[in-house]
Amino acid sequence: MSDNKSNSLKRLVGQTAIYGLSSIIGRFLNYLLVPLYTYKIAAATGGYGVVTNIYAYTALLLVILTFGMETTFFRFANKEGVNPDKAFSTSALSVGFVSLIFLIICTLFLSPISAALNYADHPEYIEMMAFVVALDAFQAILFSRLRQQNQAVKFATLKLAFIFFNIMLNLFIFLAAPSLSQSYPELMSWYNPDYQVGYIFVINLICTSCITLGFIPEMKVLRNGIDMQILKQMLKYTWPLLLLGLCGILNQVADKICYRFLVPGEEGDVQLGIYGACVKIAMIMAMITQAFRYAYEPFVFGGERDKNSKENQALVMKYFVMFTLLAFLAVMFYIDVLKYIIKRDYWEGLRAVPIVMMAEIFMGIYFNLSFWYKLTDRTWWGAIISGIGCVVLLAVNIIFVPQIGYMACAWGGFAGYGVCVLLSYFLGQKNYKVPYDVLGIAGYFAIALGLYFISTLFHFENTILTLVVNSALLLVYVAIIIYNERVFVKSAVQAIRKKIFKRH
Repeated sequence: MSDNKSNSLKRLVGQTAIYGLSSIIGRFLNYLLVPLYTYKIAAATGGYGVVTNIYAYTALLLVILTFGMETTFFRFANKEGVNPDKAFSTSALSVGFVSLIFLIICTLFLSPISAALNYADHPEYIEMMAFVVALDAFQAILFSRLRQQNQAVKFATLKLAFIFFNIMLNLFIFLAAPSLSQSYPELMSWYNPDYQVGYIFVINLICTSCITLGFIPEMKVLRNGIDMQILKQMLKYTWPLLLLGLCGILNQVADKICYRFLVPGEEGDVQLGIYGACVKIAMIMAMITQAFRYAYEPFVFGGERDKNSKENQALVMKYFVMFTLLAFLAVMFYIDVLKYIIKRDYWEGLRAVPIVMMAEIFMGIYFNLSFWYKLTDRTWWGAIISGIGCVVLLAVNIIFVPQIGYMACAWGGFAGYGVCVLLSYFLGQKNYKVPYDVLGIAGYFAIALGLYFISTLFHFENTILTLVVNSALLLVYVAIIIYNERVFVKSAVQAIRKKIFKRH
């Protein structure tokens, strides 16, 4: 491995360590809310299904309101002849303006919008989440500024502060408030024990608003205003990314949005709640992919002119697959323990976890493959590929949800992202050939799936014995990684150690 290539990968590993720790620790802390919600909101009420459904809408709206400006900002901030500060102010203010228009429309037409989404009885749910998604969209560009300036520590601090504040308020509402309302009824007159779902959205709004204050130094740069010449170029570059983002997010949330229409009434909310709770266990893969993306986007765009950039992309793809498969095995081998983060009422949905996790791996692979059209400014290809994947996902859901319920949601994501991976790979190799180690990647898939299959054959009634066998199988996979990739493992350990223990 050449020095330049090694240094680039070490830098990526170091940045990913910071982003990864903040993402993984933050999501882990946020996992505390999953048992809290599932133990306090009974599956039979469908309340958690409402939470799952509304957060699916907010994820979709966030993509619309940012309209690809995160990636576009990175592209233009590293483009010759473009002032990074003006690129930032232009992208941030344009997203802020669109978010403000969205918020005004939601406020003026709250009643018909709420009725259309089957929330006529609780329009305030929609109103609160409209404010949250508008603030999140604006913050997305501010967080991108931190990544572009390699301010990983501040990025992590703000992310963790939001989650810590969020958890504290949730613990107060769900654990302390019921007792306090009985002991101090006058002081707690505002508390309604039957409004549990609503308080989840109230807390989110409070926390999101507070975190915005942490960006005051970054917002001073907004005085540069909107550069109309840069904006025109950005919009030309970003509109295919908007389509790409829409198709991509629909691949993640379309099942949760359409489920209430395919299975209407309380039964739909109950089943969606079970699926949504169990999918949370699989979200460790989303943590890894998200942390990787935060570090990898500026890494690729910043090193575009590096003669080793394609070789680096190939290596990173292999290592990404290698470590996400490790995470897959870790979750599946210890599912007998992890399942206790949700209430027993929700356990029937655990059979969807391995399928959803594999779909998340496909999503990460697709993200890796997507740089061929981003770096060649042919982002419309991304919209086409993701659109096809979205059609596949929706088709699987519409056809099979009435027959097999939420398992169709899991298989729909698997099929949709699988199609995206295949299309992006073959088109990318024709237009921007990257020397991916296909045989090596396929080998790790074969080993991981083989070990998982073996674990299903040795599932004993004694949980401890099952965990011992599974731990041995996990060590086998780790040993294979260390042996095959011993040069990289040594380099990665050194990079992480240097990043964490660096003395200023």
